[in-house]
Amino acid sequence: MKVRERIIIFLILFPAFFLAGCAPISEMPRAESRGSQSPFASVEDAGQMDDLDLDSLGKAVALSIQYYEKAGSKGSYCLRDRCYSYREMIDGLEQFLKIMRRDMMPEEVEQKIRDEFIFVRAAAGTAGAGAEGNVLVTGYFEPILEGSRTKTDRFRYPLYKIPDETVVVPVDRAYGQDGRDKFVGRLHDGEVIPHFSRREIDENGVLAGRGLEIAWVDDPVALFLLHIQGSGKIRLPEGRLLHVTYAQSNGWPFRGLTGMMVEKGLLQENGKSYEQMKRFLLDHPEERQELMNYNERYIFFRTATEGPLGALNLPLVAGRSIATDLDIYPRGALALIKTRKPVFDGQGRISSWQSFSRFVLNHDTGAAIKGPGRVDLFCGTGETAERTAGAMKESGELYFLVKKK
Repeated sequence: MKVRERIIIFLILFPAFFLAGCAPISEMPRAESRGSQSPFASVEDAGQMDDLDLDSLGKAVALSIQYYEKAGSKGSYCLRDRCYSYREMIDGLEQFLKIMRRDMMPEEVEQKIRDEFIFVRAAAGTAGAGAEGNVLVTGYFEPILEGSRTKTDRFRYPLYKIPDETVVVPVDRAYGQDGRDKFVGRLHDGEVIPHFSRREIDENGVLAGRGLEIAWVDDPVALFLLHIQGSGKIRLPEGRLLHVTYAQSNGWPFRGLTGMMVEKGLLQENGKSYEQMKRFLLDHPEERQELMNYNERYIFFRTATEGPLGALNLPLVAGRSIATDLDIYPRGALALIKTRKPVFDGQGRISSWQSFSRFVLNHDTGAAIKGPGRVDLFCGTGETAERTAGAMKESGELYFLVKKK
């Protein structure tokens, strides 16, 4: 299709595409918590319904309220057959914080929350999630890379901003889509064609020397992992931290490496993990570029004054922000998560696993976070957060909380 026709379709569909992000959810998972049974009851060894500090919870709630205030009356926020306006979402969050800040015993707080809120269970038996109705809980983090704003012998692996020829076109409903999908490509000789792949960018250098470089880093594996996480910090030679965050992808599908590496015999099935994948790439420089090319999805970045930023274009809160499929679950919504977290010894090795229960806010999404049975927990910044995020692949439960009408 010629670019003129593509642009006309884009202009016609853009209003519908924009509103679709806030449209009511058409179908939700079947299960829901009702009656006197508490969703907190089956948490072992937690000792409380929330294992983090109240300050971080207040910050995360405030960010969701900020989002709703900006979003205004654009669309509704729905869980199955219950839809709420932005004002009702704000009222619910404010009431929740009032309860959490009251000077009451934990069991009284729990009872008050169950009296005033509906718990909607968030999944319905998905592959890999474990028990019927559970979700698969993974983690992600914000890495810190060493880099420079200028290219040197040490810092020679670039982060690129969006190339000027990049074109984003919503997929027409006439093709059987719901209007929320989009085609990302590039303009070439008057036509829109697929964007450059990771191989073309990293190996062939098709973007080099065009002034698109934001910074250069010293570790190609760390840069590859930054593409997976979506945002991070770059420590410059003078010590200043440069925030970089997701701006756009090249439109190619995300493909994880660990499964492919098991098939090739590079990792053992019982040893496939983020840490093992990272270690193999670091230890085998002669093979890593070809392996990394398997994930053709490439991320273009932008700088930010703060970060990391989630899908709501607001900062994420460590331990409180989650990523889900935002085509299914409402942006900014309050939820309760129940799963396990790793406990590390002094050498950074996992010594045990601890069950926990925690209130979280739906602030983000991700290319690999698709369907009702996936949730990604933002674990924070730096090495400890990386260890935690890399280890988490746990069956858990997720309940969205909405105030009773």
